[in-house]
Amino acid sequence: MVVALENKHWIEVAEIYKEGIATNNATFRKEVPSWNEWSSKCHQHSRFVVLDNENTVIGWAALAPVSNRYEYRGVAEVSVYVKLSSAGKRIGSKLMEKIIESSEENHIWSLYSSLFPENIGSVKLHEKYGFRCIGFREKIAQLNGVWRDTVLYERRSKKYELL
Repeated sequence: MVVALENKHWIEVAEIYKEGIATNNATFRKEVPSWNEWSSKCHQHSRFVVLDNENTVIGWAALAPVSNRYEYRGVAEVSVYVKLSSAGKRIGSKLMEKIIESSEENHIWSLYSSLFPENIGSVKLHEKYGFRCIGFREKIAQLNGVWRDTVLYERRSKKYELL
């Protein structure tokens, strides 16, 4: 079941975030931010969790603005994280479907993601939902003392496509 991500979910969301950090293929972050820090950087809309039959959080997704400039108000960065023990169960797909639907309801015309190319599951998820590769950043930042590349993906909403 997909529901809105709320403060009450943060402990479980943070654990999934921590699992992602530990893979070294989900984020450059080394520590999970606090609820207040994380929440203040994300849109208040378009943040969701997937709950299993026991109401345990097994995945989460959120959108964050890419810029505070007015002209970019309809562009958001996507984050999707799935509990490692729930990989391969369509949790990422459920979250991506919901985040796309919600983004369009909230006047977001472009979704953006920066991914490690080694994160094959995330790359495939984005491509499955119409994201296209728009670029490659070579050695953009270090993770554990190693320079890492990222690939950039973008999905333009058909609802807001300009003619």
